[in-house]
Amino acid sequence: MINEEKVRQAVSLFLEGIGEDPKREGLKETPERVARACKEIFGGYERDPKEILLKRFDSGASGLVIEKDIPFYSMCEHHLLPFFGKVAVGYVPNGKVVGLSKLVRLVNVYARRAQIQENMTEQIADALAKNLDAKGVIVYVQAEHLCMSMRGVGRPGVQTSTLAARGCMEGDAALRESFFERIKL
Repeated sequence: MINEEKVRQAVSLFLEGIGEDPKREGLKETPERVARACKEIFGGYERDPKEILLKRFDSGASGLVIEKDIPFYSMCEHHLLPFFGKVAVGYVPNGKVVGLSKLVRLVNVYARRAQIQENMTEQIADALAKNLDAKGVIVYVQAEHLCMSMRGVGRPGVQTSTLAARGCMEGDAALRESFFERIKL
C-alpha cells in the first residue's frame, strides 16, 4: 500500500537535497503530484497475480499460445529510473486457456513494482507456471534502461533481453525456436 504522506515528505526532502526550494511556484504541488503518480507507477504491489489468472476456459488447444509486443514501463530498484520495452509470453495449454488480456494484466502487475528486469521476467514465468497449470511457459523481455541511457555510460537505445522458460519450454529446443520465430522482435 502506497503511503502518500511519506512520499510527499520524501519528495520535499529530495527537492531540498538537490538544491531546490519545494515552496517555489513550479514545485509547490510536486510532492502531491509525485505521490499520486506513485499509486499508479507502483500499483503492482496491490494486485495478486493469482487472482488475474483464476478465470480459465476449457480448451482442447495443445499448441503454443503467444501474446507478443506487450508494452511495459517499470522502475529500476537500483536507481528509481524507468526501464521500458516489450514482453512476449507463450504457453502450451494443459486443457485450459486464459483470456488473452489476462497475460497483459499479469505483465503489468510485475512491471508496476520497483525491481530489475531479470527478476520481472522470472516472476512472470513463475506466476504463469504456478497458476495456469500449463505444460510449458516462456517469457521474453526486451527493454531500454534509463539508468544506462541518461546517466552512467550514457548510451541511449541499448536493449537488454531476458528469457525465462518453464516446463516443456525448458527442454524442447524446437518449441523454443518456434516461439522466437513467431515473435520476431
